[in-house]
Amino acid sequence: MISVLLDSSVELFNIDIIKMDDFLELILRFIFNFVVTFIIVRRIYYPRTHRRDFFFTFVLISAVVFLMCFLLESVKLQLGFALGLFAVFGIIRYRTTTIPIKEMTYLFIVIGISVINALANKKISYAELIFANLAVLLISYFVERLKTLEPESFAIVMYERIELVNQGRKAELIEDLEKKLGVNISRIEVTNVDYIRDTAKINVYFLKSKQSWAKEDDIDFGITNNE
Repeated sequence: MISVLLDSSVELFNIDIIKMDDFLELILRFIFNFVVTFIIVRRIYYPRTHRRDFFFTFVLISAVVFLMCFLLESVKLQLGFALGLFAVFGIIRYRTTTIPIKEMTYLFIVIGISVINALANKKISYAELIFANLAVLLISYFVERLKTLEPESFAIVMYERIELVNQGRKAELIEDLEKKLGVNISRIEVTNVDYIRDTAKINVYFLKSKQSWAKEDDIDFGITNNE
């Protein structure tokens, strides 16, 4: 009886309304992919960053990519399609801000997991599929919790004392930036100098453990995690 139900299908205008076996496989794979993605994003990524915008982005992109790959796989799209998705999403730049390296890495992870879970065929056993997902989960968790890799943050500063932006006065530049920002700077990177407006764009890097303020949320001047 169960076998008959799973093999049954109903058509409308020569299009199947439902194929029970395919429909059940879609539901099971979708739930599995969603659980894995949710653990990566909510339990590994979010506790360290508290970025709700990227939490929303990762979960939704994972779900959409999975459904795209799973449903379009029936029209015999090959590996080139999957690689094309990596290329498209890998170069995404939102107009409001550039996606940080860490967030791009997590974006790559959720897309990759979704493609694997959607396009895995009968040549790949369930054991191999589960191992691949668990491997990504455990590696992400281990690297994220590695105590020796302290997260480095940075602030983008538009600096006006252009006379200090040279190698001979680097110590004075760092001292002045520390006074203005109230942080102990580990290193700086001058990314642009505008001699017409007498301004310089500087990335100021620092370690949170060496700061006097208690919480990251206590300050807000463009600080970004650079983990």
